[in-house]
Amino acid sequence: MKDKYLNFNNQKKQAETKFLIGVSITALGVLLALIGNVNKNALMVVGIIIAIVGFIIVMIGYGAFASLKRNFKDTVLKKMFSDALPGITYEPINGLSQNIVYETGHLKRADRFHSEDFLGGEVDGVSFISSDVKLEERHVQHTKNGTRVYYVAYFIGRIFRFEFNKEFVGTLQVLEAGSPLNRGYKKVHLESVDFNKKFKTYATEEITAFYILTPDIMEAIYALERRNPGRIGLSFHGDHLFVSINNNRDTFEVQMFRKIDDSMVEEFKKDLLVIKDFIMTLKLNTNLFKIKEDKK
Repeated sequence: MKDKYLNFNNQKKQAETKFLIGVSITALGVLLALIGNVNKNALMVVGIIIAIVGFIIVMIGYGAFASLKRNFKDTVLKKMFSDALPGITYEPINGLSQNIVYETGHLKRADRFHSEDFLGGEVDGVSFISSDVKLEERHVQHTKNGTRVYYVAYFIGRIFRFEFNKEFVGTLQVLEAGSPLNRGYKKVHLESVDFNKKFKTYATEEITAFYILTPDIMEAIYALERRNPGRIGLSFHGDHLFVSINNNRDTFEVQMFRKIDDSMVEEFKKDLLVIKDFIMTLKLNTNLFKIKEDKK
């Protein structure tokens, strides 16, 4: 049987080979430069030149690998996602805007922001948008050798926004970690002791928490947390439900030195169907959160 991913794997192997050769040459150059520096001879200059050549080869290999990943998403994942959830849109190089991400209400503004792998559309009558998001904080370290600026990621994961046909009173947040960034929230203690231990619930209107977080919905949130490793957060705001999963994962990414095969693609499909899982488990596709018809 012909390997349908043979061409991708051949290109991937070529890119990986260049990358490894470049790393080896760079390491050799650095070693020679260090030896030359100790001995105060021309070997230092030779080492630096070799290291630069190695680094260039590394970048060529990595660039080829990055190009392959983009091509794989455009030619394989787009079709697979469309077949799995007809009508959805997948835009690998785009993502959620900063305004939408910060609407969650529990993710602080980043010094460096990146989002990609945008998904949008409608599943079982529920509109949604989502993407991978990376948020980083800038740090400055002062040492005797000078000042070093570096960035630390505090969120790497996925963010979803689902639309309701009903607008909630106030805002409700259910967080596995962290707390709301704005004032006006009260901590709500629900009847489930186990739920209170696992999640912290905050609401601007306490009645909204008890209206939304019925025993069935609390159990659904529990189930989703078990099926999605990482720190999960839910925010019911206006006519939207925001879900964040901080799992330190970059979804839908081909990995270097791992063969592209059906098992990898099935993992991508499983990650895609998390969207439907949230909709079904939280019963967003039922009349639970629908607007009741006005009485005449």
